[in-house]
Amino acid sequence: MCGIVGYVGSRNASEFLLEGLRRLEYRGYDSAGLAVRDQHGATCVIKAVGRIAGLAEKAMISSPEGNIGIGHTRWATHGPATEENAHPHFGGDQILTLVHNGVIENYQTLKERLEIEGYCFRSATDTEVAAHLIASCLEAEEQKGPPPANDPYRHPVAAIQAALGQLQGTYGLVVMFRDYPQVIIAARLGSPLVLGVGKGEHFVASDASPLVGYTDKIVYLADHQIAVITADSLHVTHRRQGRVQHNVERLESNTSEATLNGFAHYMLKEIFEQPESLTNAMRGRLCEQDATAVFGGLNLTRQQLRQVNRILLTACGTSWHAALVGEYAVEELARMPVEVEYASELRYRNPPVEHDTLLFAISQSGETADTLAALREMRRKGNPTLAICNVVGSTIAQEADGGIFLHAGTEIGVASTKAYTSQCLVLTMLALYFGRLRHISYDAGRRVIDAMHGLPDKVRQSLQVNEEVRRIATKYCHEQNFLYLGRQYNFPSALEGALKLKEISYIHAEGYPAAEMKHGPIALVDEHTPSVFIVPQGFVYDKVLANMEEIKARGGPVIAVVEDGDTKASKIADDVIFTPSVDEFLQPIVSIVPLQLLAYHIAVLRGCDVDKPRNLAKSVTVE
Repeated sequence: MCGIVGYVGSRNASEFLLEGLRRLEYRGYDSAGLAVRDQHGATCVIKAVGRIAGLAEKAMISSPEGNIGIGHTRWATHGPATEENAHPHFGGDQILTLVHNGVIENYQTLKERLEIEGYCFRSATDTEVAAHLIASCLEAEEQKGPPPANDPYRHPVAAIQAALGQLQGTYGLVVMFRDYPQVIIAARLGSPLVLGVGKGEHFVASDASPLVGYTDKIVYLADHQIAVITADSLHVTHRRQGRVQHNVERLESNTSEATLNGFAHYMLKEIFEQPESLTNAMRGRLCEQDATAVFGGLNLTRQQLRQVNRILLTACGTSWHAALVGEYAVEELARMPVEVEYASELRYRNPPVEHDTLLFAISQSGETADTLAALREMRRKGNPTLAICNVVGSTIAQEADGGIFLHAGTEIGVASTKAYTSQCLVLTMLALYFGRLRHISYDAGRRVIDAMHGLPDKVRQSLQVNEEVRRIATKYCHEQNFLYLGRQYNFPSALEGALKLKEISYIHAEGYPAAEMKHGPIALVDEHTPSVFIVPQGFVYDKVLANMEEIKARGGPVIAVVEDGDTKASKIADDVIFTPSVDEFLQPIVSIVPLQLLAYHIAVLRGCDVDKPRNLAKSVTVE
């Protein structure tokens, strides 16, 4: 959520800020703004509602020139999308300019106090409260006299420290000060910030994507840390511990990930990248000699993992659906009890969690606020915690005891596709790993590995239905309600397929276990409510066919995702999508591909912004 960029150096700041904001568009936003200080000390602030293109047009007219600036894309939490509510915000009598990602939970109390002190609010945001609070603290610091010559930024740093001590909630803050024209100061708690280190210049961003091509050296700012940044220096302090030594890491990037490569949208490109992303998820992790999976980052010995008797998977949204796939796989292959919890619920519940329970926190971005909070709560209780995420250096990856990276590559489309299938595969590899620790034979383990090795080609075959799916999408794109139905391993696929349609086409869709359809959802069935069945071969195949007959008997259109060569389902369904045959534990990865394509083509036909759907954000860093 929200995107932050900042720059101090010798180049024109506005050029980097606009390009950085464009690269952060995938995170989701409804307005944007930037502030640039020119060589005379004046700060030019430009804001726009809507896309970055509108902000860029305004910037072309204003032509702000300066070597220091900050920018922001906003995803509304307080107040509607207006220019008044867009960032940056001024603090005091324009003595500072601030951008913020996160939520200030006690903003109303602070606002009332600041209004009594005489501060005037021009927006409905919680961010402006933080700006005025820092301004108030700065005025108090400056009354103490001038700073020492060897510490010229003591006052603004002390002001931010004092203000942060009064804020409740989460924040990633970047601040410019009118009377300290050569410095920007960044601070974080629960909202990511990455610093870029260049030669005679420094950068700030919400994630590393805006820094690609500008620098290959980055610093991940940790919670409670404050960075004092000038063109030639970077100093990091901890609010309680004082000056800390920061680690400069190398930024690995693949520039092709940020280009469309001939595809109309990033989402379509990322759907077609899934054979490669699945291959990358498996690379070096399947050992034929021992017939098991290998993970180098769990940081737990086999003996310790052998003592685990229960697994708790926690996640949100699409990652929660992947966790459901993991539940089926681990319970079948490893015969271990698994519980799947919404992270937003787990963080506030107090469930009895035994000491032999292992938590996996699953998050594509590694920054999901609810998942991070659930992980921290389980760590506080002493349970071992592992992460499954896609972003190296993310907060969840750093705070977990260990974990597994997906290696899916950058996912720019807001609606997750390749990260989801990689999550499902990693969880299935974990099921194999725990199964081999417990009861799966060598031969059974080899059969699982052989099936996994063939998965990328099976997904390539599944992608060949693209044109047929487009035809089906044309037939149903004007309907307003869809049902998605599957059983066993394919119940999570029904949930995920429905979510994809909702996310990018804005059509109401619901996913259910196919057998539950007759316990309520069947009341929704009519000639304008298509039902999408995921019905590959398996021991419940005939039962799902019976559910399809029940829909047809009530006049409902049926779209069936079936295995190649299926003739029974084809006789019942109005439209059929054929996918290659795979083992049941891999069916969710193959069957979701046509559902991703169906959502994509329907959204395109309805004229929706596929990569940047309304109201959604890629990285949900607020509660």
